[in-house]
Amino acid sequence: MALVLDTGVLYAALDLEDPDHDACAELIAGSTEPLLVPAPVLVELEYWVRKRATADAWLAFCEDVHRGSYVVYQVTPELLLDAAKIQARFEDQDIGLVDAVVFQTCESLGEPKVATLDHRHFSILRTSSGGSLELLP
Repeated sequence: MALVLDTGVLYAALDLEDPDHDACAELIAGSTEPLLVPAPVLVELEYWVRKRATADAWLAFCEDVHRGSYVVYQVTPELLLDAAKIQARFEDQDIGLVDAVVFQTCESLGEPKVATLDHRHFSILRTSSGGSLELLP
């Protein structure tokens, strides 16, 4: 299928100083599946990279996207509504739009895993069949 990437994994892979850099960079480099980035992740990633790293790191990532290293997964109105339903269902957990879209992307693709460092949110979310996603790395 695809390896759906959340913001934290991408950020850590880009930032050599991040404590999770090695694990995240290895996960991405070693993937044999397409690397899927839900579109809202880009906004969050750009914010953190420019705040904590450099504009050059953001540019390098965008060049990788342009070369086809990553596939940007667009949010449809249906996916957006499904993500909002997740946010409402888990209102007490303060699930943000990006996390809800990442989860719903996995759900809509039937993907049983997600690349995320956000275990607090993703460990409580359940698929329509009642299961949980495998959290990588």
